[in-house]
Amino acid sequence: MEAREIIEYIGHAKKRTPVKLYVKERAPIDYGAATVFGVGDKLVFGDWAELKPILDANRDKVETCLVEADCRNSAVPLLDVKDLSARVEPGAILREQVTIGENAVVMMGAILNIGAVVGAGSMIDMGAVLGGRAVVGKNCHVGAGAVLAGVVEPASATPVVVEDEVLIGANAVVIEGVRVGRGAVVAAGVVNDSAMTRLVQDAASALLGAERVHVIAEPTMTTEDFGCFLLERPGSFYHVGAGCALPLHNSAFLPDDAAVVTAAALHCAVADSYLRRDAP
Repeated sequence: MEAREIIEYIGHAKKRTPVKLYVKERAPIDYGAATVFGVGDKLVFGDWAELKPILDANRDKVETCLVEADCRNSAVPLLDVKDLSARVEPGAILREQVTIGENAVVMMGAILNIGAVVGAGSMIDMGAVLGGRAVVGKNCHVGAGAVLAGVVEPASATPVVVEDEVLIGANAVVIEGVRVGRGAVVAAGVVNDSAMTRLVQDAASALLGAERVHVIAEPTMTTEDFGCFLLERPGSFYHVGAGCALPLHNSAFLPDDAAVVTAAALHCAVADSYLRRDAP
């Protein structure tokens, strides 16, 4: 949806306060244009501006009434997600005119404003925010709590554009007008402590055999929430083979059960080595 179309859509959209009423009636009530289910005990869906006067005028016919409302004077409803070829977890908020690509994943608490686009195979992690018209390419990962700032108007303004295969790390903020190039990494880096890395390497060699331990000699552009911990304490970030050729955040990723056992054993071995490091 183009910027001008979004602006006109919002400008002409009627502001509504959709409500759900649970009504126990003493006598039948005409709820006008609202959608009504049941007889006697009724479930009513409609606009509060239309239903409130009806309830006020029929107070003597109502024994009990409970009202649910999750917004007030809203012009843009939520997106109907039931037929998307994607995974949308409970608590995610997607407004109408959002585009979600095939096999994309939107996690709990993520917020996607009008006009936002998520490419195929991308993950929008917990609590991430995509502002109006923000664009995320294919096979990207927008980390937990990250913000891609939105810009709906003026129509000439440039939204955030994230190209394919990009990693936006946890809590990173990308401001309006920024374009993140293909394959880029935006986040706090992971810098391993040399002593802790040696401890991990020795523990892994003792547990698994040196031939199964591979040292990454050259620095890589790894980004992970763990990097925030390394700012406070020395540590080492290491990888454990998962027995699955697909990348970690792919929606079809499924680790081998044996790899989970190996990883747990390795974590225990590292912790044991750390606790014994100063023992006589």
